[in-house]
Amino acid sequence: MPPTPPPTPEWPLPKFNLRVDDLAHPGVALFFDSVDAHAALRDAVLASFKWLYATPEHAPTNVRSILLVLRAMEGVAYTSGSREEKEIHFSLAHIVNSAARARDEILGVLTHEVVHCYQHNANGTAPGGLIEGIADFVRLRAGLAPPRWRRVAKRHDRWDAGYEKTGYFLEWVEALAGAGTVRKLNAALDGVNWEEGVFERLAGKPVRELWCAYKAELHGGEEGDSGDNEDDGFTLV
Repeated sequence: MPPTPPPTPEWPLPKFNLRVDDLAHPGVALFFDSVDAHAALRDAVLASFKWLYATPEHAPTNVRSILLVLRAMEGVAYTSGSREEKEIHFSLAHIVNSAARARDEILGVLTHEVVHCYQHNANGTAPGGLIEGIADFVRLRAGLAPPRWRRVAKRHDRWDAGYEKTGYFLEWVEALAGAGTVRKLNAALDGVNWEEGVFERLAGKPVRELWCAYKAELHGGEEGDSGDNEDDGFTLV
């Protein structure tokens, strides 16, 4: 009889907790009608692991719990907490405003925020736009990009503008340099201070050259930094 293979390692899932500050808010019923809270958080963690770490052996184990707080507040959501205990605060008003596609929006926002629980950040020195862009890159790869997102780069936009703008750029860099490039970028932000040279090591060119090439591709071959109209942009749906 052949030897029994060793068990496949499991992802280090944290404990999930939930707090609702106002049960009468219409966003609460919409949230629970749209998703199973535990499954939604679990899937968000697994998406973060899949696109940032690939295997359980590489996944961080420091996060012991994630508390999801549903409450009335401005904005969409934010993540806070300690290294071991994370909190995601989610706007009930945003859930109501997204009623037409509540499930996908809830899952997308949770995926973005859970990435912040697990991603590396170069000891807090990485550009904030890169951190937000990596979170939206994972959301994009998880198939949860909202219809409002567009591949847009205006003439004077920066590569680290953040959110989906940087997320789509990172997707392009990954296609250029090979699968797993963003995963390697995340790993390169572990325990060291930020320096732009990481892009040249991973993708063969300085990040500013990559950004110019990305804009040129969107613009049909012209980089597009000349001209007087700062608001001119280009969009690839």
